[in-house]
Amino acid sequence: MVTRAPQLEWLEGDVPKATGFQDTYFSKAGGLEETRHVFLAGNGLPERLQGRENFTVAEFGFGTGLNFLTTLAALGEIKSPPELSFVSFELFPLALSQLKRALNAFPELNAYSEELLSVWQPEPGWNEIAVGSAKLVLGVGDARELISDLSSTQGEKACAPQDPIAVDAWYLDGFSPARNPELWDEGLLKAAADLTVIGGTIATYTAAGWVRRNLQAAGFQIEKKPGFAGKREMVVGLKA
Repeated sequence: MVTRAPQLEWLEGDVPKATGFQDTYFSKAGGLEETRHVFLAGNGLPERLQGRENFTVAEFGFGTGLNFLTTLAALGEIKSPPELSFVSFELFPLALSQLKRALNAFPELNAYSEELLSVWQPEPGWNEIAVGSAKLVLGVGDARELISDLSSTQGEKACAPQDPIAVDAWYLDGFSPARNPELWDEGLLKAAADLTVIGGTIATYTAAGWVRRNLQAAGFQIEKKPGFAGKREMVVGLKA
């Protein structure tokens, strides 16, 4: 398998839009603010990072890396931050030039984005990348196939991450469910729930009814919250 960079259309403000999915990678109303509202606040971060020795975030859809970098920035504001593992899945990783252009929109994150750009060479399968004090575990390929590598049998595959994966918080950030239903599949969300610790959380920008039902079937208690920038609703969840 060879990694394929997505075809992009650049909207005003250098907001990248994936032509294959007809959806943007982040909100035109403000990607950084959207990430903080939906994924950080939706998962009770950075408050839940306080007093922890380690913390694991997992994500469907690495995209521009904005969620990862925003989490790193929040981590940097904590006096005694935990060791952060960030597990993410991406079928079409951006080319270096695309990633650099997209991240130029967020000068507040320059210290972190420059470090990510300096080591950005994603290959098919699992990539373990050190950025700052965090470990990025990037799975390049179909999440529905790769996620099985993270189960209790992961040691049988040399390409899989060697450390056990126990997820504290999920960022569910695939493209629109109507255009990218694979990342909202009931089986995939059930696999995500199986990797989640009791008391672990999820957050997503979408409140689509069938996505909510799939999350509930997977084992999450879900709740609607006000969305970002005029979007009426988003969803948060808890593994009880």
